[in-house]
Amino acid sequence: MSQNDHRLSQTRGPEGGPYVVWGVGTSRTMRVHWMLHELNCPYTTQKITSRSGQTQTSAYVALNPSQKIPALQCADWVLTESAAIVNFLATCHGSDCELSPPTQPHLRALYDEWCFFSMMELDANTLYVIRKHLDLSALYGEASAAVNAAQQGFKKQANAAAVRLSKTGPYVMGNTFSAADILFSTCLSGALRRQIPLPQSLLDYLTLTTKREAYRSALVANQAV
Repeated sequence: MSQNDHRLSQTRGPEGGPYVVWGVGTSRTMRVHWMLHELNCPYTTQKITSRSGQTQTSAYVALNPSQKIPALQCADWVLTESAAIVNFLATCHGSDCELSPPTQPHLRALYDEWCFFSMMELDANTLYVIRKHLDLSALYGEASAAVNAAQQGFKKQANAAAVRLSKTGPYVMGNTFSAADILFSTCLSGALRRQIPLPQSLLDYLTLTTKREAYRSALVANQAV
């Protein structure tokens, strides 16, 4: 297990110490690295990977009984689930760089809508179904009908997202980049890796979000080797 140190600033976590990110190599771990680089927060990385046995060690199971990555640790305090981590970090540290989630109820509702849409309709209901029955078919079984349905489902929801984005743009909340863009962008990138076609407007959007310096540096930090 290797450890990388990203010394970006002197921001500290809720327990007074620096953050530790457990996990690299997936879209879900990428979200956390990206958010921390956007916020310029210092953190170290435990470069454990999915399906490697490293999430099943007694030390890691004590942190996250679900045996999944990522996890965010600060002293004895641990948070799991990538979207929860991203939004926690934005809430704690986003005020200085305009990355705090909205506080007005109707704007927060729209923000949450994008977050939940990305995590459920794009990530869990479609992309992960494809991953389970292609990459992990030895564990979950081959299911071509499920994969085809998930691919079609992603395309349908991507088209719906393109309509919504056309009414806000250039980012999901308008003119300001937010943590919701991180969640949405990582799902779109996952679709492209799966060769799922996206509307041109979403390709243009993804070009915009992934040209950010924090994205590029996080991409390096998220590498498994």
